Amino acid sequence: MARTHPGLLPALVGFADAGHPVLADLGYEGERTRLTCPHKVTRDRDLDVAERSFNRVHAYVRARAEQGNAWLKNYRVLQKVTLCPWRIGSITAAVLVVLHLEHDRTT
Repeated sequence: MARTHPGLLPALVGFADAGHPVLADLGYEGERTRLTCPHKVTRDRDLDVAERSFNRVHAYVRARAEQGNAWLKNYRVLQKVTLCPWRIGSITAAVLVVLHLEHDRTT
């Protein structure tokens, strides 16, 4: 998706820094200068301990975001929305607040 939108990857360069890594999967392996991708195992080389640890942390953080996306899909209001697409963002924000309150999370 990021490659099909012409302005997205250049915009991420201004946002991504040490404090704001932009996580991506192995599909964006060629964009390592702009995105934080996991390390890939090759036939001729195994990952060292640091690379395996990095991949484990990367997967954990991405899994939390994927779980959040899955939760949003479970809410019926988002499945049957017939409003203007610009209004869906407000509904999504409200659903995220409810999700945080239900699970006593602040992040």
